[in-house]
Amino acid sequence: MQKTRLIAADKVEGTRVYDLEGNRIGSIENIMIDKLTGKVAYADMSFGGFLGIGERHHPLPWNLLKYNTKIDGYEVAIDRDKLEKAPTFEPDDHPDWEDPSWGQQIHAYYNVTPYWL
Repeated sequence: MQKTRLIAADKVEGTRVYDLEGNRIGSIENIMIDKLTGKVAYADMSFGGFLGIGERHHPLPWNLLKYNTKIDGYEVAIDRDKLEKAPTFEPDDHPDWEDPSWGQQIHAYYNVTPYWL
């Protein structure tokens, strides 16, 4: 069980992500932090595939994730169908995380306020 509210970035990587019904939908591969504001902007969540084959990565706005101490993982209020249709990228084809139009598209898809506002 987590004893503090703070966590090192390398401890977030690999943490499982669940939907609200308790189904595992992926895990955090990386987090993106805005160097100027210190805000965590995105979680790069891996999804699908088997042994890394066919795996896709989903940029999730960080404010979608809520840590649940009971399951020792993050929960998101996203159903599998919406996630399967969400913007993705291949593991070796990283997006331009700082592109404002790309960021706007991600936040609009999930209907959340961009972290920079």
